[in-house]
Amino acid sequence: MAYKALYREYRPQTFEEVVGQKQIVQTLKNSIKEGRIAHAYLFTGPRGTGKTTIAKLIAKAVNCTCEEEKPCGKCKNCLDIANGTYPDVIEIDAASNNNVDQAREIIEQVKYSPVEGKY
Repeated sequence: MAYKALYREYRPQTFEEVVGQKQIVQTLKNSIKEGRIAHAYLFTGPRGTGKTTIAKLIAKAVNCTCEEEKPCGKCKNCLDIANGTYPDVIEIDAASNNNVDQAREIIEQVKYSPVEGKY
């Protein structure tokens, strides 16, 4: 069994589980519910404030196939994103992906349309 860091093991799986970012979460939930999703989001802040968690939740919500609350956490897209096996969601660590060649590789990957999801 592969090692999984605690912050990935216990990462919130719904917007309601996120602690300490109430205004941001509500704003993002409203934009997703209304279908007014921006072309890009930039999250900044110190370590441990939930930047990656919120980004993964947005990815789940916009690609969720469930008609009710998004993300549902039960559909195939939500489960694949949570497991890290969804081909259209790439989680990168800025600390280890910080040179020009790695940035070029990421730019090359995002040129193409999604394989499975809508976004």
